[in-house]
Amino acid sequence: VQLQASGGGLVQAGGSLRLSCAASGRTFSSYAMGWFRQTPGKEREFVAAINWSGSSTYYQNSVKGRFTISRDNDKNTVDLQMNSLKSEDTAVYYCAADFAPDGSATTKDWPYEYWGQGTQVTVSS
Repeated sequence: VQLQASGGGLVQAGGSLRLSCAASGRTFSSYAMGWFRQTPGKEREFVAAINWSGSSTYYQNSVKGRFTISRDNDKNTVDLQMNSLKSEDTAVYYCAADFAPDGSATTKDWPYEYWGQGTQVTVSS
């Protein structure tokens, strides 16, 4: 599976961005998908995840109510809509795919076998 993330950029605090991750390769609907982020000198952290069908979603507490993860299995994409952005959301964002046997999503990074290249999100205050 190859993942290509896009949609990052520079935005003012309070603004919105929509990240998209396009997948190619094995059947996309077989994978749970996640978004993670990382800033220099810090551990990579979980942001959001979605199961294979899109029926279950998970969020880091700090982004609940502001971010929404969604997927389109026909288009092989997973998106992260980010609203009410804060300066602390500044990071490189990565999408990841996990071939979980039951299609369930996890908030841990180690089960994700495939990772995109990352897209920079910068929120100015």
